[in-house]
Amino acid sequence: MTHTEKLVDFVRRTDYEKLPPEVVRQAKSVILDTLGCGLATIAEDPPKAEIAFQFVGRFAKPEEATVLGRGMRASSLMAAFANGILCHGIDFDDTHKEALTHTSAVIVPAALASAESSGLGGKELVTSTVLGYEVAVRVGMAVMPSHYKFWHSTATNGTFGAAMAAGKNFGLDKERLTDALGLAGTQAAGLLTYLEFGDYTKSFNPGKSAFNGIFAALLAEAGASGPPTMLEHPRGYSYAYSAEPKLDNLTRGLGSTYEIMLNAFKPYPSLLASHPPIDAILSLRKAHRLAPEKIRKITSRTYNTVKSHFSNYNPETTMAARLSVPYCMAVAAADGAAGLEQFTLEKINDPRVREMLGKIEIIADAELNKLYPEKFPAVVSIETTDGQVYQEAVYYPTGDPNNPLSVEALKDKFRGLAGRFLAPAAVEGLIEMVDNLEQVDDVRALTRLTTKG
Repeated sequence: MTHTEKLVDFVRRTDYEKLPPEVVRQAKSVILDTLGCGLATIAEDPPKAEIAFQFVGRFAKPEEATVLGRGMRASSLMAAFANGILCHGIDFDDTHKEALTHTSAVIVPAALASAESSGLGGKELVTSTVLGYEVAVRVGMAVMPSHYKFWHSTATNGTFGAAMAAGKNFGLDKERLTDALGLAGTQAAGLLTYLEFGDYTKSFNPGKSAFNGIFAALLAEAGASGPPTMLEHPRGYSYAYSAEPKLDNLTRGLGSTYEIMLNAFKPYPSLLASHPPIDAILSLRKAHRLAPEKIRKITSRTYNTVKSHFSNYNPETTMAARLSVPYCMAVAAADGAAGLEQFTLEKINDPRVREMLGKIEIIADAELNKLYPEKFPAVVSIETTDGQVYQEAVYYPTGDPNNPLSVEALKDKFRGLAGRFLAPAAVEGLIEMVDNLEQVDDVRALTRLTTKG
């Protein structure tokens, strides 16, 4: 069997009853966390949300699926598009380290919209989320790390997972699922140009990926054919999008290991590369009672990608700040915190933060680079004005599978995010419903609770 055939067979034969209990629990946490990120975007970045709402409003028929927050109903395509934008809007959503994808920002919107439009329940939502996550991450692991030179891996690789999540919910057979993968591959797109500018494309890309995945599944359902070996063909996705593809990663351990279990949840609303130095700075600041004015210099020795991709020293937008490791370090050192309040235009332009930003140095370390991506290493040194030097190394940031957030901590994170938009009763209702998704016969019961009313 080809890798494509193995993936399709896995998607076809896996149902809710075959999922291990720990995988089901993890999927529920993924769904809850992703919904929280989407709802918080509406409160934290209203202009970004309004663009999505207005655009989707132009295509609101047929009323198949729900757009988070507004109660607006649209086609599954457009609902997934808007929700993908929202769920990635404040960069607080999860990450798979090896694939370097914010997987759930694509997969949960696609799974939710296709399940809702198909009249399915919580078991199907969980199953399609797990399967979509599995495919997206495995495709990502096959093309990384060279893929990340130009491509927004969340969007490109997420397209395949979205197609499989939707295809599962639409009940596609083997032939049509194969076509959907082929059709997904020819649409996979999303560039990293936003890293410097922090513009709308950072959030747009996952939304369009969710759209493209459902679009591929719907086209396949209608009878459109796609290349049967899109993933492994010499002119297919893996070879076109990677300098040295690792095709074995597409199916190694398939069915015995679940990549969703390696999901890293975020405690800070910024790119994952910033989390190790944030952890170190907050720890050192607290342990040694370091006042910001006593800090002369902060150095982070780390892996190469931080230096080459994430070292913007002059962020001008909130998203650019979230994508700048130097800014994240500076604001953590200046404020002793790295929450949503640290990513506002006012904070970005705060003279105290800007002064601290000038004290930050990022050093690409060849030895630490060998540890990436299994570890996200950062060795942080803080030098004080009186000549003291304090150092801390972080290899697994808070939220990493090797340093996990508890289920209760994730629920508290959800309360803090969703509570910025919804009333407390609705927030607790969502938590309870996600906890018991296997008992939900129609996912519209879940999406109704996301509407402010």
